[in-house]
Amino acid sequence: MEGVAAQLRTFGKEARSGLFGRIARGEMGVLQVFIALALIWTIFQLANDRFLTAVNLTNLMLQVTAVGIISIGVVLVLLLGEIDLSIGAVSGLAAGVMAVLTVQHGWSPELAILAGLLTGTAIGLINGFFNTFFGIPSFVVTLAGLIAWQGALLQVLGSTGTINLPPSSITDLTSTFYGAGVGWTLAVVVTGGTLGAGLLGRRRREKAGLEPPALAGIVFRTVLVGAAMFIGVAILLSDRGVPLAVLILLGLTALFAFITGRTRFGRHIYAVGGNAEAARRAGIPITRIRIAVFAIASTMAAAGGIMAASRLIAVNQSSGSGDILLNAIAGPVIAGTSLFGGRGTVWSALLGALVIGSISNGMDLLGLESSVKFMITGGVLLAAVTLDAVTRRQRSQVSAT
Repeated sequence: MEGVAAQLRTFGKEARSGLFGRIARGEMGVLQVFIALALIWTIFQLANDRFLTAVNLTNLMLQVTAVGIISIGVVLVLLLGEIDLSIGAVSGLAAGVMAVLTVQHGWSPELAILAGLLTGTAIGLINGFFNTFFGIPSFVVTLAGLIAWQGALLQVLGSTGTINLPPSSITDLTSTFYGAGVGWTLAVVVTGGTLGAGLLGRRRREKAGLEPPALAGIVFRTVLVGAAMFIGVAILLSDRGVPLAVLILLGLTALFAFITGRTRFGRHIYAVGGNAEAARRAGIPITRIRIAVFAIASTMAAAGGIMAASRLIAVNQSSGSGDILLNAIAGPVIAGTSLFGGRGTVWSALLGALVIGSISNGMDLLGLESSVKFMITGGVLLAAVTLDAVTRRQRSQVSAT
């Protein structure tokens, strides 16, 4: 009996270090998200056969672009172990500033977009300043901003309340589509980039004397991403083509993934989020890192607001409100970015936006009421946070043993 018990204990240890153990500890984030997406899409397709049509999937990609861009900034803030509740209001205000300048004051669309982005940057600097120099929790600072910037939007729009955008380079952001050449090139570049990044990371770990990731895992991830890209491009090309908005989202995600994963600034973000005191003792300029991250987050919120205005061809008093804040935070958390700081990737912004957007899009096709949609989305967020807490505890227990 003792021999059997020993074998069972050995089997249990191997299981914990195997695939199921890695999933339980949250180490298979991309795979988990793809499984969740497959399940969500299957459920909604069975409930409504229009869900997986090329037209609806193209609309889905356009819908998630704004939230996905906002979520990129949210990921950076979450990596610090902070929160920004003002991102929705900032996105609306930046879009309002852009619309007023170009429609009412005759600014060129490009300068108006730049002004909107700089509005977000200025707000982020204010958030970071009060958080770092006065020690006010980010929750309180950005909650005040949530209220203040909503009022600022009403002031900017004035008595009209709504500003319609004429055809211009602003509306072209979400109404421009590209053909097969761009689409297939994108699929090849993303697939090759995934493989190259994996092999480069493996080589660097080997040179540093660290245990490299399994080659099979790199190949599996490349095949998974490549299949998703080629299938996705084929679906988009069967409708209107590859949207410029999707290219912008992918480009920004790749850019900030590189910044967080391959630069000193990115390593400092993880260090501050993992242990601020240890980072300070290591000589990392915590104050500058925090202010910079809040500035980037608000700038990305402004960019997302501009993309939303481009898709809706208007800015009004409700811009930036509704479920934008909830979705922008819920997406990255669902895709594996920790609310406790120091863990996650920028790609979770894209993947999380797809999950949240798919749920919202599917519920719209089913004709569910807004009250039901809010409750379901809130439940998904609570489940994601619970999973994050459980996996965090699992990792702590494994490291303790």
